Amino acid sequence: MRRALAATVTALALSLSACGGSAPILPQYQPQIVNLTDSFEFQLTNVQNGDGSLTYTWQNSGTKATVDRSSAITAGDVTLTLRDAGNTVVYQGALSGVSGSVASATGTAGTWTVVVDFANTTGTINFRCQKQ
Repeated sequence: MRRALAATVTALALSLSACGGSAPILPQYQPQIVNLTDSFEFQLTNVQNGDGSLTYTWQNSGTKATVDRSSAITAGDVTLTLRDAGNTVVYQGALSGVSGSVASATGTAGTWTVVVDFANTTGTINFRCQKQ
């Protein structure tokens, strides 16, 4: 059984490398996420000169969201983008050097997309989105 499994894994790895693919890579970042209907919380602690783009879906039964920003970023750029159920950008803003609450534009209720883009970032990224 183990030989068959090992042979299958080896064949898969060879076929992926032959077609230009790559073996799966474990995620470098493991943020703390609380993803509930009408409330999304994100925290990524102790980033050191990090780069990445993290995307999540979030159920918002409302047409707007309040974004509470409370990051502690000492270097780099972090941008938060919210897209509504119609894929329209309803909020896009920096999380570096800002704090406090802001409201999104009015959008379509349903499955929203939350995207966190960061480049050369050091510090802790923290925000919360809530139905407004």
